[in-house]
Amino acid sequence: MPIELDGEKIDSTYRLVIAVIKRAKELHHGALPKISTRARKVTTAALEEAVSGALQVLTGEAAVKAEKAAGKLTYDKMMDEAQQKASMPESRTELEEELETFLRQKKKVDS
Repeated sequence: MPIELDGEKIDSTYRLVIAVIKRAKELHHGALPKISTRARKVTTAALEEAVSGALQVLTGEAAVKAEKAAGKLTYDKMMDEAQQKASMPESRTELEEELETFLRQKKKVDS
């Protein structure tokens, strides 16, 4: 797919590739597209978003700050999930309960 870069939004092909990779991962994990596209592949959709200007590509100090903030958010989310999991009693599924009942009955029959 031939593309033309807007030098003011994305300053290099390398930065374009990195932005498209990160956006393709987001799309793969369920993020909604920012523009309407007929692309079937997430990489193509991400590339179309980047070229159209729908993505904000950060550079320099702004990119470093954003990366640190994203890392902190991920860490905080993981810690929150761990605390919730520790505070909630582990609930057994219906299947697990039925399996345990079956195994107890089988043990009685085998004895």
